Amino acid sequence: MKRRELGRTGIFVPPVGMGVLTVGRTQLNLSVAEGAAVVRRALERDIAFLDTAEYYETYPYIRAALAGTDVRPVIASKSLAQTYDGMKRAVENMRSALNLDVLDIFLLHEVRATPDFESRAGAWACLNDAKAKGLVKAIGISTHYVDVSRMNACLPESDILFPLINLESLGIRDGDGPGTKENMAAAIRANGENGKGVFTMKAFGGGNLTGSYLKALDYVSALPCVDSIMVGLGSEEEVDRLADYAEGVIDRSYAPDIRHKRIRVDRGDCEGCGACIRACPNSAISADSDGIASVDREVCITCGYCAPVCPVRAIIMY
Repeated sequence: MKRRELGRTGIFVPPVGMGVLTVGRTQLNLSVAEGAAVVRRALERDIAFLDTAEYYETYPYIRAALAGTDVRPVIASKSLAQTYDGMKRAVENMRSALNLDVLDIFLLHEVRATPDFESRAGAWACLNDAKAKGLVKAIGISTHYVDVSRMNACLPESDILFPLINLESLGIRDGDGPGTKENMAAAIRANGENGKGVFTMKAFGGGNLTGSYLKALDYVSALPCVDSIMVGLGSEEEVDRLADYAEGVIDRSYAPDIRHKRIRVDRGDCEGCGACIRACPNSAISADSDGIASVDREVCITCGYCAPVCPVRAIIMY
């Protein structure tokens, strides 16, 4: 696959990358051997760009995959840390877990409406210091928020934006309300024009747009200033399909079989707002004892009405 430079970082990546979260404990919960095989297949198909995070607990999958190949992928990670010491631990944990002296990309994870960035000033200072010391090549922000993406475009220390965008605006936020794909696309363009590298997440809206596979990928691929698209992959067959797309050899009549996919709730993202419960026409969603949405798979008809109303993209399908 042809490589593209991420902004002005000097880091070159393929047009698609593998989100490693999918194989981990909170989603498919594959064994390390099974998950590493999926990662290794991605590397074999030249998808040599991996995304992970401190709380995903997927470093063991990546380390095992790297042990079986000479390919050295670009690896991006991120942390929810608020403080300097918390971020320092996160960076050192990744260096140790993957036996790396220098990390490619490390981001503030899921920065919300702009006051959240200010509250994490200590963590951001740590990333700046890590970059200055040569421990990290590029730093930046991952976010679902348009206003945060706009801010990042004008943030001189930031090298990278990792935003959420898809053709149905699923999960996009802007301040205290919903955001639009048009506004996020404009923010992405502003970042690119200011020299930031941009790789995107959730082209399939957490799996809810997988049935529109080509349309969903075509939409994000065509956006100006998008350097790469990160896609969660859970099987070797999914790896091959994405690689075929990136290489331009996929059958344009392709339509995935999504009959086996089920609606689930990401407990780490759900805020217990109840929007999905109210939207469900079949009373398949209720709040559990922690106030988190829970899906009754025996009742759920996979209609997808819940996903568009979730303000934080906690409704996923896999």
